[in-house]
Amino acid sequence: MTTTALTYHTPVLLQESVNGLNIHQDGIYVDVTFGGGGHSREILSRLGNNGHLYSFDQDADSEKNIVADDRFTFVRSNFRYIRNWMRYYHVEHIDGILADLGVSSHHFDDETRGFSFRFDAPLDMRMNKRAGGTAASVLNSYTEEQLAQIFYLYGELKNARKIASAIIKARMDKPINTTSDLLMATEKLFQKEREKKEMAKMFQALRIEVNQEMGALKEMLTSATELLREGGRLSVITYHSLEDRMVKNIMKTGNPEGKVEKDFFGRSCSPFQLVNSKVIVPSSEEQQTNPRSRSAKLRIAEKVKQ
Repeated sequence: MTTTALTYHTPVLLQESVNGLNIHQDGIYVDVTFGGGGHSREILSRLGNNGHLYSFDQDADSEKNIVADDRFTFVRSNFRYIRNWMRYYHVEHIDGILADLGVSSHHFDDETRGFSFRFDAPLDMRMNKRAGGTAASVLNSYTEEQLAQIFYLYGELKNARKIASAIIKARMDKPINTTSDLLMATEKLFQKEREKKEMAKMFQALRIEVNQEMGALKEMLTSATELLREGGRLSVITYHSLEDRMVKNIMKTGNPEGKVEKDFFGRSCSPFQLVNSKVIVPSSEEQQTNPRSRSAKLRIAEKVKQ
């Protein structure tokens, strides 16, 4: 099957997230998670002749969806480097940044990438296939303590230590190189009624570690705080509690840790004000037609005068 932007990935909360940017026709915007290009195309449809959109993606597969438009620049890079790339393009301030975090439906459906336990595939899980270590290298080289920490912190699995121990024991017989190798080593540790959910958390934890997602997100959000001009908008879709917590902290306090800083008069020094006091979630109709949207949360904030 030929991969198109539509088959690659169905954008989540498309109208809500782009509406949240409050787009000005001549503004400069950044989509830090290009993927299938759905959000980028919607942003471009609202820009005038003098507006411009920069879109980031480190996955070579996404380059098949590049938009042919003079107002569009595709950046082949991890979004953690947004500040360096904006400097390279001589952009000092941005009017809006959109991020659709997590994994695209394309990655889950690609049988060769190892993102899903639905297929027997090599445990790769790299967003950027051109660099970095794979999930297999993590499973076969990390200590039991390191593995337990990953599954506990990034998968929020209560039996993280038992999972790590089972992996160490299994790899003594042979390397864990495929999704079936991993499932065979750990499947007895998951209760039948929660099996799929907990397996998904285990795979999530590995993916986050392989791609250093939390560190990259922290760098991107910190850079966004500095790059957005006064009145600029930050529109972020999250899919799990770890990334949502960091986004919420940035928007409420201005730092990823959520540490509230106050001025001499005891007033909060956050560079943002929330646009939506409550998270926006997909409609029941969208959740039915696009299963990936079921865990999505959208938060929007505006840069205020300091």
